[in-house]
Amino acid sequence: MTTDSFFATLKAMTNYPRQVVLEPRPLWWEAKGVFNPATVEWQGRVHLLYRALGEDHISRLGLAVSADGESFQRLDLPVLEGDENDPLERLGIEDPRAVAIDRTIYITYTAASVYPVGYQGPSAASLNTPGVPWRVRVCAFKTTDLRRFTRLGVLLPEVNSKNGVLFPERIQGRFWLLHRINPSIYLASSPNLRHWQGSLQLVGPRPGWEELKVGAACPPIATEKGWLLLYHGVDKQRIYRVGAALLDQSNPAVVLQRTTRPILEPSQAWEKRGQVPNVIFPTGFFLKDGRLWLYYGGADRVVGLIKIPLEDLLSNFTS
Repeated sequence: MTTDSFFATLKAMTNYPRQVVLEPRPLWWEAKGVFNPATVEWQGRVHLLYRALGEDHISRLGLAVSADGESFQRLDLPVLEGDENDPLERLGIEDPRAVAIDRTIYITYTAASVYPVGYQGPSAASLNTPGVPWRVRVCAFKTTDLRRFTRLGVLLPEVNSKNGVLFPERIQGRFWLLHRINPSIYLASSPNLRHWQGSLQLVGPRPGWEELKVGAACPPIATEKGWLLLYHGVDKQRIYRVGAALLDQSNPAVVLQRTTRPILEPSQAWEKRGQVPNVIFPTGFFLKDGRLWLYYGGADRVVGLIKIPLEDLLSNFTS
C-alpha cells in the first residue's frame, strides 16, 4: 500500500460515525463512569459486561443487553465485584474481555490492589515506577449464562500484568493469552487455563504514537490473512490511539505485519474529555454483514461504538 492510500484508509476510518451507547447513571456504583466493555453475542442479543466506576472510586462490572447492538437495557446492580476476602481485588475489578469457547464464556479481567507497605517479594522489582506501589493481576471468570459466574482465579500469579485477552479458540490444542507486562504485549499458552507457559514479548512500544506502552484491545479476530490484533498505544502525552497487527493463524507467536501509524485516535469531545482525557480503549466487538462493530471506552467515562468494514482494516496490510 502506498503512503497516500494508507492515509486515505486512515481518514476513512476516522470519518466513520461514532456514537455513545452507554453513559453513567446516577447510581452510586457507576456514577463516575461506564467504559471498557467485554462484548458477547449470545442468544441473539448483544451483551456488554462493562466496567463501572462508583462514587467510592472502586470498579465493578455491570451488564447491558441489546437486541440491535445500539440501544441497551441495563441492570440496576453490578453483576460482578471484587471478592472482599481477596487482597488482590480490594481496589476493584477492571477492563473485562470475553470469548466463547466450547459453549463456555470466559471473561478475563484485571484485579487491582496495592502491595503492602514495605513489600519486598518477587514482584517488587517489576513495579518500575515511584509512588503508589500498584499491584495488578490477570484473573478470569467463566459462565454459561452471563448471570452465574465461577471464579478461575489468578492466571499469572507471579507477575504484575493486565490487559489479559484470550484468543477465541484453542490453537494447537491450547488456550492462548495476551497480556501486558509494562510496557509490552506478551503471549502465553496453557493446556488448561491453570498452568501457563512460554510467556514471551510479542509487541513492544515504538517511537511516536505508541512510545510509552502498548496493550491488547479486544480479542483477536480470525481472518483469511491471519489473526487481526487491535491494540492500544500510548504516547508521552498519554494519548490513547489504536493500532493493528497480523499474527500467524497457526502460531500466534509470529507477528506477520504491524501498522506503522494509528488507525483510530480520539476525535470526539467524549473521547477527549472525561475521567482520563484523550482515550480510545477498545475491548469488545462483534461482526455483522462484514462490518466490525467495535465497542470501546471513551475517556474512561462512556462506552462508544464505531462500525468499520473488516476489509478496510485488513487493507492496512500488504498481501
